[in-house]
Amino acid sequence: MFSKAFRVKSNTAIKGSDRRKLRADVTTAFPTLSSEQLSELVPNKEELNIIKLYAHKGDAVTVYANNRNPILFELEKTLYPTVYTLWSYPDLLPAFSTWPPVLQKLAGGADLMLPGVMVSSRGLPQVQQGTLCAITLVGNRAPVAVGVATMSTGEMLAAGMKGKGFAILHVYTDHLWGLGDKLNPPTIAPLGAEPAELESTDEDDEEEGGREPMSDLAIAPSLQMDLGSLSLQEGNSCTRLTEEEEEPGEPGAEEMAEDITEVQLETEDGRTPQERMDELLHQCFFHALKCKVKKSELPLLTSTFLRNHMFACCPEGQQLDIKKSSYKKLSKFLQHMQQQKIVQVKELNKGVESIVDINWKHSDIKSFVVPEALSEVSSAPENKYGDGEQLYHAPEIIPLYGVSSKMAPLFQESGHKKGSILSSSDVRNIIISYVKTNELVDEANKNFVKINPILCDCLLDKSEQDEILKLKWDDLLSRCLEKLQPHHQMTFFGREPVVKKGNLDPIDITIAQRSSNKKVTIIKNLELYGLDPQLVANTLQQRVQASASINTLPGAKDRVQVQIQGNQINHLAKLLLEEYQLPRKYIQGLEKAPKLSRKK
Repeated sequence: MFSKAFRVKSNTAIKGSDRRKLRADVTTAFPTLSSEQLSELVPNKEELNIIKLYAHKGDAVTVYANNRNPILFELEKTLYPTVYTLWSYPDLLPAFSTWPPVLQKLAGGADLMLPGVMVSSRGLPQVQQGTLCAITLVGNRAPVAVGVATMSTGEMLAAGMKGKGFAILHVYTDHLWGLGDKLNPPTIAPLGAEPAELESTDEDDEEEGGREPMSDLAIAPSLQMDLGSLSLQEGNSCTRLTEEEEEPGEPGAEEMAEDITEVQLETEDGRTPQERMDELLHQCFFHALKCKVKKSELPLLTSTFLRNHMFACCPEGQQLDIKKSSYKKLSKFLQHMQQQKIVQVKELNKGVESIVDINWKHSDIKSFVVPEALSEVSSAPENKYGDGEQLYHAPEIIPLYGVSSKMAPLFQESGHKKGSILSSSDVRNIIISYVKTNELVDEANKNFVKINPILCDCLLDKSEQDEILKLKWDDLLSRCLEKLQPHHQMTFFGREPVVKKGNLDPIDITIAQRSSNKKVTIIKNLELYGLDPQLVANTLQQRVQASASINTLPGAKDRVQVQIQGNQINHLAKLLLEEYQLPRKYIQGLEKAPKLSRKK
C-alpha cells in the first residue's frame, strides 16, 4: 500500500478527545496490550499527531505519529500497527517467518506467497482468514511487514503451502516507514530453535514468492542478510528496494583486489597495512619537523601543519591517510607525540588546536634520517607560507538548507522531515515535483504556480495570504530558500566534510582611522577558512614592508584579527584571490581598496 509515494492532506496535533478515543480503539483492536503498554503507545502528554493522506491508489488513510514516528494507521475504520510499534511489542500479532531475500519482493509491492513462508517443527501460528499478522525474517523476531491472512492456517496446510498467503499492507523501508526516523529493525532473538525445514517443495520458487533451495537452507547463517545493506532508490515515483550487486557478505571486485594487495604486502615484510601507515605517518611527521617547520612559524595550526608540511613530505606514489593508521585522528597522534615530549599542543582558539612548541633537541628528531628519495626535495629552498606557495587548498564550500518546522508540511510528501539538510538543487527538485504531483501549474500561464493551502502557510506572510493566489516559478523557489534554515558544508583538503548551522561568515576587511590620520587594515575570520592569522600577517608584513600585529577580536576572546599599517587591500586581494584561490563572494570589503594612480 505504501510502496509508492502518497499525498499528505493534513498533519495536525491530536486533540484530547481524539486521544481518548484512540486509546479506546487501540484497547479494542489489541486486547493483549497491558495498561502500561497502552500508556507507552498512546501517551497522555507527549506529542501525538494525526496525518491524513491518500495512498497512490486513492485509499484514504489516517496515520497516528508519536514523536514523528508513525505508530498506527487506520484504513476503513480498522487500526493497524506499524513496524515501529511492532519492534517495541513483537508479540502483539501472530508472526510468520520468511527468508531475507523475500523482503526485497515485499518492499516492491508484492504479497507474501505461501512457498516463501518457513514452516518449523513447531508448526504455524493458528489464524483465521482476515487475521492481522506480522511477518518476520528467519532468526529475528523483529517484524518487517504487516499483512492480512488470505486463508486460515488449516487451509494453508491443506493447500500444500501454495498460493497467496498474506496481503501485505506495510513493509519496512516503504514510504510510511520513511515518515519516521528510518531506523533499521532491532535484533530480537527467536523464542526457540528454528530448524531450517520446509514442508512444501514447490518447483516454481521465483513465481511463487521466493523460497530458497534446500541446499541453501543447510547453511542458514549465510542467509542472515544485513538489512543495513539494503538501500532505497527513487525511480518513476516508486520506491523500490535494491541489494548490492554482490551477494551479502561477498566483497566487490575492487574490494577483493584491495584485499589481495594488502595480503601480498603483509607477506612481503610481515606487517599489516595499518602498521605500514603508522610508519609513513611517523616518517612524514619527523621529516616535517626536521626540514620544514621553522621556529618563526610557531604557534602553528595543526591543520596547517598537516596540510602544508606533512603532506609535502609524503613520498611520491604513496598517500598519507591518518584514518588508516592506528591513531585514526591527527589530534590523537599529536597527543601521543606530546606525551613523548616532542611537541606541545594547545587550544589557543576555541575548538582550534595549534603546535606552540617543538623540542628540536629530542633524540627522535635528531636521529631521524631523511629518506634518500626525499633528500633532494628537502634540500631545495622552501617556499614561504603565502609567498607563491601552492600548498594551501581553499576549502570547498557548499550552501545547504535545513527544513524548519514551518516548512515541514511542504517537504513531508517527499519523505523529508524537520531538520533534514538539503542542497539548493535538492530543494528545487522537491518543489518542482510537489507542484507537478499536486497539479498546481497554472493552465492559463505555465510560468505561474497556483498557491494551495500548504504553499500558502509555508511561503506567504499573513498580509499576503488573502491577496496572492499564484506565484512565478522563480519567486516560488526563492521564497522557499529564504524560509529554510541556512546551513553550510566545508570540506578542507584531506579532511571529512563538516556541516554547520547558519551562514558562513566572510573574511571581513575594514579600514580604520588611527591617530595622526593614519590608516590601518583589519582582517577578521581567517581561521574559518583554514588560514593561520599569524602566517598571513607575516606574509603581508614582508610584502608591503609595514608593521603587522595579531590582536584579540573585541567581544570574542577565542578569535583574533590581523592589523597592518596602511590601506593594504590591493595586496590582500591578490593574496586571497589569486594565490589562495578563495571565492570572491566569501571576502567582504575589497571595494575599499585605494584607486591606483594612472601613469601619464
